[in-house]
Amino acid sequence: MTIHSASARQHSFVSTVRVVERGKVVSASEAVRLIRSGDTIATSGFVGVGFAEEVAIALEKRFQEGREQVMEEGDESIADLTLVYAAGQGDGRNKGLNHLAHEGLIKRVVGGHWGLVPALQKLAIENRIEAYNLPQGVISQLFRDIAAHRPGQLSTVGLGTFVDPRNGGGKLNTRTTEELVRFMPIDGRDYLYYKTFPIDVAIVRGTTADMDGNVTMEKEALTLEALAIAMAARNSGGIVIVQVERLAESNTLNSRQVKIPGIMVDCVVVAQEANHWQTFGTPYSAAFSSELRVTASSIAPMSLTERKIIARRASFELMANGVVNLGIGMPEGIANVANEEQVIDLFTMTTEPGVIGGIPAGGLNFGAATNTQAIVDQPYQFDFYDGGGLDIAFLGLAQADTEGNLNVSKFGPRLAGAGGFINISQAAKKVVFVGTFSAGGLEVEIDQGKVAIRREGDCRKFVNAVEHRTFSGRYAVERGQAVLYITERCVFELTEEGLTLTEVAPGIDVERDILAQMDFRPVIKAPPRLMDERIFRDSPMNLRSLMLGLKLSERFSYDLEKNLFFINFEGLEVTQRSDVEAIRHEVKKQLAGVTVKPHAIVNYDNFSIRPEMLDAYSEMVTQLVRDHYHGVTRYTTSSFLRMKLGDALKRRGVAPYIYESPEEAREHELRRAWY
Repeated sequence: MTIHSASARQHSFVSTVRVVERGKVVSASEAVRLIRSGDTIATSGFVGVGFAEEVAIALEKRFQEGREQVMEEGDESIADLTLVYAAGQGDGRNKGLNHLAHEGLIKRVVGGHWGLVPALQKLAIENRIEAYNLPQGVISQLFRDIAAHRPGQLSTVGLGTFVDPRNGGGKLNTRTTEELVRFMPIDGRDYLYYKTFPIDVAIVRGTTADMDGNVTMEKEALTLEALAIAMAARNSGGIVIVQVERLAESNTLNSRQVKIPGIMVDCVVVAQEANHWQTFGTPYSAAFSSELRVTASSIAPMSLTERKIIARRASFELMANGVVNLGIGMPEGIANVANEEQVIDLFTMTTEPGVIGGIPAGGLNFGAATNTQAIVDQPYQFDFYDGGGLDIAFLGLAQADTEGNLNVSKFGPRLAGAGGFINISQAAKKVVFVGTFSAGGLEVEIDQGKVAIRREGDCRKFVNAVEHRTFSGRYAVERGQAVLYITERCVFELTEEGLTLTEVAPGIDVERDILAQMDFRPVIKAPPRLMDERIFRDSPMNLRSLMLGLKLSERFSYDLEKNLFFINFEGLEVTQRSDVEAIRHEVKKQLAGVTVKPHAIVNYDNFSIRPEMLDAYSEMVTQLVRDHYHGVTRYTTSSFLRMKLGDALKRRGVAPYIYESPEEAREHELRRAWY
């Protein structure tokens, strides 16, 4: 991995571009002429989101033309590049990093995900390049460490997996010998140390650039690690090439929207429209860039297949107010089921490239999302994940063994890579692996609430020992992590004894359909219970009631010492007069014997009430305030509910103000106590 001086770079740049006339704007072919043999280049992108396709095409063309010139004229061609990237960047065929998959052009690849770049895979598998697979989150964060000139990154991510140097150190073939990862115990705890290296060339993407190289991303579906990569190259003395779709005059961009400052940018390439799609599946969607929101009803429900069965069973693990990650492939169905069951508002979905909230897209649009709450840079998303921010993660199940280890990264000659799987699976408080029980020709019939296996898959997924350890069951048990493995016919749980069979689908024979189709016998502590029959019927499962299934009595709590009465109406639905009377009765029961009227604090988040019940409800509240409360503080994040309840209470002479958050409500309480 070489590095060239900034002065030499600038001399080459000036000789290539007429800076005074065009600022930093150059053609793609001019930009890639600045790349030298032996350079380390870093690219941003997630599938097709944020990938600089035009620059990649130009780099491929330069290599091919240079190779012809070598043969014809003896000129030197570009060669022996090191490629570094975090997320998978390709369409599984010929786009993205597949453009760079030429022997001679690439010497080494340090990648997070290989599944979408079959041409690069082939070079690695055939031992024609040096090849590493490191966790996606680690690589995205490593760019920041490179920018800051830190010697490396210390992390627990990867312990016990194939990235652990005791298990190979992420090396993918015999040609790859340099150790990029070290095992490092510190103060009685085990860590992995990922060392940094200079970045000579950054190739990133944005939407708009001005003549000074300031770049905004208003039409991009993600911001990814573009800033971190640019900063890493800039502080390594390298160059930064940014592909955009349009130009603006200097000093006309909103500074708050600039994601990559011009001081870090050397070349701006304005791409042809065909090479600047928002994703590899969609030229442009205003919903993906948050210009507009789409109605949930526009998402078509899934048909009742084994895929939906798995997603339905997995959705039973969702928790109200939980922060969730959904992986690519089979886990994508969980978002569809959650939308169909009208529970998508009860938790926050996230995806690793930086999506917070909303509904993740699938296929070649994966990474993009609609109706998001926020988009953060990918390194920060992995900071959040690594620190325990995820309540639950749903990830694909490709191969599992008796210890609960999982492989999703390498199968014989097929190299998928780990992507963000290692970060996510190790850091989530609970992880649920989802997939069919077998693969290759599996045929399943669902009828009358039962499952029948019409044809078993040709490839077994439950084996004695996984070929490549992407998830360590032993490490998960040591940390007390909750782990489930959900298939269309059964559910396993990870225990100290190993993979344990806990649930079986109706219609499935344990011996014939499960045990006989595994290379090992799982732990069976007790007769497995039947999976919920609702999963296998083509009708709503009433999942919302299950997720919000608090008994009414559990929604009230009286603090005698502080004389506070806490009421949790989150997710409660008031649909009929009996609901109103039940609340009235429960409050009287809870406060029976209380001699000093308490102050009530009410949580109305996700509370819903039918319009015809508003009068009855507000009359009930008026009576309770008069007879049982010294005062009331209410809060909800729903502005519509604040307005609706506030107006109804005001008409009855009750203090109508409803706060926007628990923090506001507590501040009100402190002021009340002070005065």
